Amino acid sequence: MTEAGPVILSVEDLSVRYRMPRRHLLEASKFLAAVDHVTFAVRAGASLALVGESGSGKSSTARAVMALERPSSGRVRLFDQDLATLSPGELRRLRARFQMIFQDPYGSLDPRYTVERIVTEPIHGASRAERQQRAAEALAEVGLRAEDLRKHPRQFSGGQRQRIAIARALVTRPALIVADEAVSALDVSVQAQVLNLMKDLQAAHGIAYLFVSHDLAVVEYLCEDMIVLFRGAIVESGNSREILREPAHPYTRELIDAMPRLGRRRRVAQVATAPSDAAPAPGGCLYRLRCPRAANICQTAPVARERSDGRQVACHFD
Repeated sequence: MTEAGPVILSVEDLSVRYRMPRRHLLEASKFLAAVDHVTFAVRAGASLALVGESGSGKSSTARAVMALERPSSGRVRLFDQDLATLSPGELRRLRARFQMIFQDPYGSLDPRYTVERIVTEPIHGASRAERQQRAAEALAEVGLRAEDLRKHPRQFSGGQRQRIAIARALVTRPALIVADEAVSALDVSVQAQVLNLMKDLQAAHGIAYLFVSHDLAVVEYLCEDMIVLFRGAIVESGNSREILREPAHPYTRELIDAMPRLGRRRRVAQVATAPSDAAPAPGGCLYRLRCPRAANICQTAPVARERSDGRQVACHFD
């Protein structure tokens, strides 16, 4: 991984499991492993992407990092504090240092509230005047005006609403922002504006990003490093440009082949949907039922190995 400042987020052997509904009263409980023994770190001022198709565990990982989801096992350490051990008050105070931008700029802003109330929501223990000043400064940084504080979300376009969401995340001057598909609901031209804004803010304030996305073009532009998730497990990780130029895992190749290219059709019709092989046989490589290179050895789960270029790949054939 690309080294920047000190580690501010450390995710250690994280697993998140959900209890599945029982078909009848006497059926034993079954669990879905949304995140399966994931480990990574984010350094100050760096950008790390979590990529994969729908159901790969990206958003569950992000929610665990934000302490919105309790890990089934493993630890999430932020600024060397284990989030699971913090009291509600301690967690509330720590939240000033890490914020989140959600996917939907329409659904993530309460239409009943003014922009001032939305943007100042993360601020605690400050006077009204100070809150207003900080909100106005945050709006200015995202290209909006102080007069917009009195307006409501319905008075803004989708791109402007996402700028308001970024201002809300920015107002506490966090060291880490978790962005969950933050530009996927926007038009391409607006996406570019928001991504440029996020880059400028990172350069100005040294913000670290944990960026959740299925759009590899966006990831390549914004993030130095990336983690590829399949069924909640890491299959490949390393420098984004190196992975996208020469993917080592066949699942990464599938994702890249699904990217739109000028002048050609997608080779994979749709990878951003739940895979059809939803219940593979237990044990072995999770990807083997879709893998064109699958062989008998794939009945045994591969162990991630570090290559000479620093990339981690979980495949028997790499």
